[in-house]
Amino acid sequence: MLSVMSNKRKLVVFGLVALVAGLVFLYPYLLVYLSGKKTSINSQSKIFYVKEKTTLIGLAKELKDNGIINDQAAFISVGNYKGMGTSEIPLGKYRIQAFTSYRALINGFKRNKKGNGIAEIEVELNFNNCLTISDLAKKASKHLLIDSTKLIALLSNPQTLSKYGFTAEQFPAMFIPNTYKFYYDTDEKQFLERMAREFNDFWTAERKLKMKNIGLNSPSEVVTLASIVYCEQSIVSEEWPIIAGLYLNRLNKGIRMQSDPTFKFCWGDQLKGVQRLLNVHRDIDCAYNTYKIDGLPPGPICFPSKKVVDAVLNRSKVDFIYMCAKPDYSHCHNFAVEGAEHMKNAKDFQQWLAEEIKKKESKKSTK
Repeated sequence: MLSVMSNKRKLVVFGLVALVAGLVFLYPYLLVYLSGKKTSINSQSKIFYVKEKTTLIGLAKELKDNGIINDQAAFISVGNYKGMGTSEIPLGKYRIQAFTSYRALINGFKRNKKGNGIAEIEVELNFNNCLTISDLAKKASKHLLIDSTKLIALLSNPQTLSKYGFTAEQFPAMFIPNTYKFYYDTDEKQFLERMAREFNDFWTAERKLKMKNIGLNSPSEVVTLASIVYCEQSIVSEEWPIIAGLYLNRLNKGIRMQSDPTFKFCWGDQLKGVQRLLNVHRDIDCAYNTYKIDGLPPGPICFPSKKVVDAVLNRSKVDFIYMCAKPDYSHCHNFAVEGAEHMKNAKDFQQWLAEEIKKKESKKSTK
């Protein structure tokens, strides 16, 4: 009887020891499980950037500083369990949904087969309204993890220009404004390669045939003309094919284009806000000043959209040689075939503009 009791005690003790050992063994996993169940504290979807290489500890601190988590230790314990070292945390832009579990949060930062974070989202970049490569580089650097100085250096490198078949002046023609999606950690080289692919996709055999039919020799010439058309008329798109036809007429007849936006481009920002352009402005010596040079300028004066480029390729077959802004606020133009008609249109506009300026000055003086 005593022997039986002794054996029972031994079994009980053994069982207790085994239970305690099991609990000790499982305790860390239980803590990780419970930590993984904790949720982020952001009550709304929130954007979070990983802008430089970081450790799990550094990531936890950034998340806490940005009001996304409140328990760094719990987050780190889940991350350690999942093997989240520095190499497993890709740079990028992330969207953190409200009250995301720490387990899902960690999984979202984990690198996938393409090298991006599982929850990483793309960044939209649109470089409308840029005039120069420098403007483009600055815009790209605001949205992507790109150094504008490095991008400008890459784009102005003679080897880069040679590789893509452009002169420095023509190179803006390769960058077609649109809304593009990139991952935030896109570098300078990747950005350039993407833009080259977009350019090649746009310039189909059909577009190149249209280019030849209107008498232009390269995509950069088409984009250069499109940039002038857009700078002449950025509001009423219906006039784009007409203005393109007008300028092609002048080029074919050997008449200088005499486009005001081209000499304004030569002045940079100095003529911003100037309403009345004078002869002294037009007299600037500059390779882009079509009052002084024959034919097209050496490259685009802005980044025209696909729609403007297509308007040039599908230009209107008109006889117009001259254009002048209408004496009103319609943003439209009067077009003319003869010089005398154009001079009358120009006189009417100048008189109207002078009266409008006088009205504005009068209103200012009475305030």
